[in-house]
Amino acid sequence: MPDREPMPFARWGAIDHATPLTPQARALVRQALGIEHPPAAATTLRDVGLPRPQLPSGFLSDLRELLGPGGVATDDASRALHARGRSTSDLLRLRAGDLGDAPDAVLRPGTAEQVQAALARCGAARVAVVPFGGGTSVVGGLSARRDGFAGLVALDLRGLRRLVALDTVSRTAELEAGLLGPEAEALLAAEGFTLGHFPQSFEHASIGGFAATRSSGQASAGYGRFDDLVVALRAATPRGPLELGRAPASAAGPDLRQLLLGSEGAFGVITSVTVRVRPAPQASRYEGWRFATFPDAVTAARALAQDGPLPTVLRVSDEAETAIGLATPESVGAEFGSGALLVAGYEGTAADVERRAADVATVLTTLGGTCLGPEPGEAWRRGRYAGGYLRDALLDEGALVETLETAAFWSQLPVLYDAVRGALADALGRSIVLCHLSHVYATGGSLYFTVAAPQTHDPLRQWDCAKRAASEAVLSSGGTISHHHGIGRDHRDDLPREIGDVGVGVLRAVKDYLDPDGVLNPGALVGEGT
Repeated sequence: MPDREPMPFARWGAIDHATPLTPQARALVRQALGIEHPPAAATTLRDVGLPRPQLPSGFLSDLRELLGPGGVATDDASRALHARGRSTSDLLRLRAGDLGDAPDAVLRPGTAEQVQAALARCGAARVAVVPFGGGTSVVGGLSARRDGFAGLVALDLRGLRRLVALDTVSRTAELEAGLLGPEAEALLAAEGFTLGHFPQSFEHASIGGFAATRSSGQASAGYGRFDDLVVALRAATPRGPLELGRAPASAAGPDLRQLLLGSEGAFGVITSVTVRVRPAPQASRYEGWRFATFPDAVTAARALAQDGPLPTVLRVSDEAETAIGLATPESVGAEFGSGALLVAGYEGTAADVERRAADVATVLTTLGGTCLGPEPGEAWRRGRYAGGYLRDALLDEGALVETLETAAFWSQLPVLYDAVRGALADALGRSIVLCHLSHVYATGGSLYFTVAAPQTHDPLRQWDCAKRAASEAVLSSGGTISHHHGIGRDHRDDLPREIGDVGVGVLRAVKDYLDPDGVLNPGALVGEGT
């Protein structure tokens, strides 16, 4: 498989996919948000200058011997491209030239055994390790604590990119952690299968990252969350390798796979996962439905989630998101009428797609929905990965744009929606606050908020204040602090309010055992305590 590089410096995605705002859109944004002047030009990779790596004597030569040619990089470009994730705060810091979190070196192992050996050397030398997949974290998951360590390295898993095994009888596949979403899908498609996991970060996020953050894809209604798909995994830890999952179900004590799923590299480095796969769909169909209000559309989505039939994709944009067309980011400003837009998508055999679409139509029509035909659904499908590029363009114009997500039980969802929207609007002042129902379950759903406001002179503090207000609203309204983005460092201090001090103590005890020197992604998930 051809080599690949991380995403471009201080931006999302691929450079040739960047989409600057049109003059008309630029004028509209400036008018709506009251932006008078764009920000100063952002720092570029050419302008970056980093201090010399500060690592123990002999450490790099030892790692070069272990990993071979190309296995260790210390040039400024490699270090800068592994410095942070892709939250708006990360991008603002990178654009300002703040590279204080850049690693001293980038390690590129090619096998799980090399990962295990590299962890042993880092532990012995007290060098902190940040596992790096696609670099798409939006919760501060790649900004490790340096104090108390002899250095910091990024462990780039792009060398682990194989389809290790495919069991067509059991319909499982073992995928190495460094595979990006499209690479994994291409390997499976060649054998007639699909994983069906398509988060907005799909084009640039890795299989290991999906597992380490409990990712949820846009087709979760049909295929399930990523952690639902994992039946086995392999991980390297400072204590030694872990191999978990040997049957479709087991009562052999607590499920230890769950310790690694969602652990964000703090307990170990996931090197491969065995996942459930399905035959690649023969047909697909996407369509839009209009409801008078967001609550009406959410009620319809709940009916489908609880009583069926369930589409493969089911999402609902509130009135504000529908009005400006952000439900279809490729064409902001497109109008599909007033009210709330529900997008339903179906994948499978041709007969199954037609049957489910007809059955869903009966339910939605009964509950007050009006079918808008395929164009809104197809527009959403075409633009489903465009949000990151739109954010870059808006940041270029001086807008502060960011997202956050949560989830709650159905009975609590209206309270959560009102509380978070109100908290964001109060904290940001002149702003646009949008929301959609992004994932559904029999018992509840996930709300995904997008905000835009004019940048102040200190946009980092501006967003921090807004995020704190929103997080307080989430926790006070019965929501989870993270449905699918993970904890990282941004949500770490809120975790005790969700799982309690005893729960945090359990996590710290696990970390202390698996990572006795505390070198794995220090500061993430459980923070201080090792």
